[in-house]
Amino acid sequence: MPKMKTKKSAAKRFKKTANGGLKRKHAYRQHIAHGLTKKQRRHLSKPAMVHESDLKRIKELFQG
Repeated sequence: MPKMKTKKSAAKRFKKTANGGLKRKHAYRQHIAHGLTKKQRRHLSKPAMVHESDLKRIKELFQG
C-alpha cells in the first residue's frame, strides 16, 4: 500500500508547532479591511492557534 500523502491545501494553511498544536491565520484580513479599526487589523494580522475541538480533524490531513 502506498504512503499517505499530506493534503497540500492544509499544508499551505496550517503550520505545526513544537508541542503538537497548529497555527493558523485569521480571516477578514485579505481585502476590504479599511472598514475595520487599526486595532482590529493589527490583531487579525497575528497568528492564532487552531481550537482543540477542530484539532483532530485537521491533523488527519497531515498523515503523510
